[in-house]
Amino acid sequence: MRVLLVDDESLALDRLRTFFENIEGTEVIGQAQDGDEALEKIDALKPDLVILDIQMPGRNGLRTAAALQTEPRPELVFVTAHEHYAPDAFDVDAADYLLKPVRVDRLRQAVDRARRRRAMRDQAARAGQLEEEVEALRAGGSVKAGDDDGFWVPERHGQRRVPISAIDWIEAARDYVLLHTELRSYLLRTTMSALEEKLAGSPLLRVHRSAFVRPEKVTEVKRANRSLTLVLADGANVQVGPNYVATVKSALHFD
Repeated sequence: MRVLLVDDESLALDRLRTFFENIEGTEVIGQAQDGDEALEKIDALKPDLVILDIQMPGRNGLRTAAALQTEPRPELVFVTAHEHYAPDAFDVDAADYLLKPVRVDRLRQAVDRARRRRAMRDQAARAGQLEEEVEALRAGGSVKAGDDDGFWVPERHGQRRVPISAIDWIEAARDYVLLHTELRSYLLRTTMSALEEKLAGSPLLRVHRSAFVRPEKVTEVKRANRSLTLVLADGANVQVGPNYVATVKSALHFD
């Protein structure tokens, strides 16, 4: 994927460039330090993916995204130190939302999700079914009649339902949680204790005081001293809390 980096901080741009050197199948083709420059670069370079800081002087990241008219529209991943921007970020159909300081495994996950979304859009366009596919992307998965085990996530113009069956893993993000699906993430204001009650009896397993995972998405278990880290199919690394090690070992059937 051809990537454009947008951030008003030079150190942040350098950090992202370093991370992308270790993400296969990507090429950083340029960078910008404000919204106006970003729009010019997007129009000229036609990137596949834009990593877009939200809080910038002048035209911020959200206003930049709203002003995009380039076709095909690039996938967007927002980056910020302030989680209260997230509902507006996802309202413009961002592939992901990363809190600073950005972790390389979360960035890799965001890139993989953007790649899948773009591939599905391209395939849908060729098949003449773009509208249906895009709606499926935004929904985060199919919803069966009578299936009511999901979450209603607020958006600017209403609410969107995210079924539990579409969620790969969940992580705490300060006052919110991020519901990660194959194609995008959703932000929900709730507590982990409320989530644990909601998810009782579901396939999602609590593995840390700030994380749930779907065991079938675990592709590798890393050991370091006495700690465990779960590597998920989308590249995310999820730490297992000391109090959850026995539960995780039992669920994954290993010693």
